[in-house]
Amino acid sequence: MIQVTLIQIDNYGPWTVTPKPRRESDLQVLQSRLYEDLNLLFGAHKGLVFYTRFDNLIAITNGIDLLTHKRIQESIKNRYPFTVSMVIASAETAYEAQKLATKTLQEYGSAQDENRKEILDVANSLVSDGYVQIAHIDINNITGTFTDIISAYDTYLNVNKVKLLLMEELLKYNALLFFIGGDNYMSPCNGMTEEDFIKIFDKIKNKLDIELKAGIGIGETAEDAANLADIGLEKIRGKLVDKNVCFLRDDIIKLKPKKFCGLQ
Repeated sequence: MIQVTLIQIDNYGPWTVTPKPRRESDLQVLQSRLYEDLNLLFGAHKGLVFYTRFDNLIAITNGIDLLTHKRIQESIKNRYPFTVSMVIASAETAYEAQKLATKTLQEYGSAQDENRKEILDVANSLVSDGYVQIAHIDINNITGTFTDIISAYDTYLNVNKVKLLLMEELLKYNALLFFIGGDNYMSPCNGMTEEDFIKIFDKIKNKLDIELKAGIGIGETAEDAANLADIGLEKIRGKLVDKNVCFLRDDIIKLKPKKFCGLQ
């Protein structure tokens, strides 16, 4: 099981134009700072936060209890001119968990309901004995194939083409995908196998003529899994493995070997 926390700014749309439209640069800074602070706060407990639309964020929070969520929520209230609501959910995949969290939060009212503030709830249960699987996906040699050859915006366009196709393909496995900067993406992807990723990467290569590689980590927390994914990616870059996918597992995680492509 993987634990996901949906984080949503309360009544954000109306706030941005009340009593008059606020400066866009200030709003952009505010959203960026919120993303930074949430990652610092959850990261202190080995969680990891990803932005979706900046006013909505998704965190992988295995091992983080309800009291810690409450303290983080209070910290945001003390630092910002608005509040956030949070709902925690768990499921076998990140996509299923975020759906449960979203449904529960929607039951409390609209995201633009001025009376809905600082919701904190658990959709089903907290994870006491689960795991997190995260893939760190990277475009092969983007500098030599795009950055140093075509315009900055055209490079950005290609990065987003890859992102959209990855999102569509990973969703077939109930995995999520987030852009994390440069030519890098991260995917909470519990249950996926090495063969699944190779199949997706081959499809993107055939369609976009862009090659991908991925380190995939499996651990008790988002931080553990992401760190292992980073190490796996470095092994590929260093040609220490002969595939474009490298799985690494935290030895303390006890799961059926078939879930890890034969890794023992």
